[in-house]
Amino acid sequence: MHEAHNLMPDNLRAQVPVLYATEKLPDPTVWAKYFTPDSSWTWYVTEFDPEDKLFFGFVVGLEKELGYFSLVELEEARGPMGLRIERDLSFTPQPLSHVQALHQERRSHACET
Repeated sequence: MHEAHNLMPDNLRAQVPVLYATEKLPDPTVWAKYFTPDSSWTWYVTEFDPEDKLFFGFVVGLEKELGYFSLVELEEARGPMGLRIERDLSFTPQPLSHVQALHQERRSHACET
């Protein structure tokens, strides 16, 4: 398995807080980024439940929203060209507000053209 296809390696599991651990924080850390190389969907992880294999984080797809998503579903999903979802190996953990601002900027630039 290619390293980018290992969506939740042990070292990442050890870092990501469990579900609801950061819900009262004003700006939780985003620990991982997943994306479809053949589509525009992106998932950012802030929390993870290892028992249920359920994430909470910021999802950029048809809409930009906070929500839950499943590790099992990410591992099984394929994009329109049949490509697997990958973990961004160059992603650096950062505040959620930075990730949201990045996607707001991208939307603003797209609207200007």
